[in-house]
Amino acid sequence: MYPVAYFDAASSEPLHPQAREALLAAIDAGWADPARLYGAARRAHLLLEQARTDVAEALGARPDEVSFTASGTQAVHLGVLGTLHGRRRAGRHLVTSAVEHSSVLHAGQVHEREGGTVETVGVDLSGRVDLARFAEAVAAPGTALACLQTANHEVGTTQPVAEAAGACRAHGVPLLVDAAQTAGRMPIPPGWSVLAASAHKWGGPAGVGVLAVRKGTRFRSFLPEDERERRRVPGFENVPAVVAAAAALRAVRAEAEREQARLSALVDRIRARVKETVPDVEVIGDPVGRAPHIVTFSCLYVDGEALLTELDKAGFAVSSGSSCTASTLRPSHVLEAMGVLTHGNVRVSLPRRTRADEVDAFLAALPDLVRRIRQDAGVA
Repeated sequence: MYPVAYFDAASSEPLHPQAREALLAAIDAGWADPARLYGAARRAHLLLEQARTDVAEALGARPDEVSFTASGTQAVHLGVLGTLHGRRRAGRHLVTSAVEHSSVLHAGQVHEREGGTVETVGVDLSGRVDLARFAEAVAAPGTALACLQTANHEVGTTQPVAEAAGACRAHGVPLLVDAAQTAGRMPIPPGWSVLAASAHKWGGPAGVGVLAVRKGTRFRSFLPEDERERRRVPGFENVPAVVAAAAALRAVRAEAEREQARLSALVDRIRARVKETVPDVEVIGDPVGRAPHIVTFSCLYVDGEALLTELDKAGFAVSSGSSCTASTLRPSHVLEAMGVLTHGNVRVSLPRRTRADEVDAFLAALPDLVRRIRQDAGVA
């Protein structure tokens, strides 16, 4: 059973009903090894390849460019390190934005430990990368790969992917695009060479990621060779989960234009009302150039974890725009890079079918909860 109002779709979208139906059917029909030749295996193979075709169409790719991974994080790791490995002769320099997902940053750290270099390009107050600086960075000799997300996972700001891809193309540098927050919700910008996405972000089951590598992009897996998934991803494919992921992607794409316009209007309501009703609050991210379902705000003099706990008690499941935890006290690298308030953050990310009355109930409850926490802290 879900909470009264689930507002954490940026972490994981609830399973789409069509994904559930497809998963149950594929458990019975797609359990066999799709690499074998007997009847049950051929059925599994057909299901897997039809799912691959559907996902490829949604991403603007060819089916033979698409591989399935165990998660979006694994897709990023394989995409970054596999492309760098394949392009070692071109150079060992990696370019990223300062607000990429931690999976990109962690892959960059591995690259640095192995002798490569990483250049991190800054962003403005809205979280958008400095495009001129990004273009300058990819022009540097020895640049092997650049990485840029479609939209930020913490604040929702969209990135100038098509323009960045043009700069990369001019200098013969492949661009890896992390499309986790927008695949299925928004059109994929053109020009990418490698793309990563995650099925549970669009209403598919957890445990399915997508790695797409364009033909002509030099890619070599850094893992022991395996014949599965175009030799890019080792291990047995989870055919039922992949089938369910493709079913969810088909379904959300069919309703995307209508549903995302509706969610965007609800986010606009949150952005406006929070500023009107909560003193000392900063709404973060671009108000227009953003993913339609994400809004983040920071409340001064408020402990973020305390606010999330109180909201949970009130029936609202939200997360923090900050990765700060009690154990590390390390604020979000995204918010730090933007130069905004890094504590007291709330990220609201609306799943499909979010109702206006749920949003209104959240907006009605929030001011009093913030006031009480400030009073307890002696700052109200």
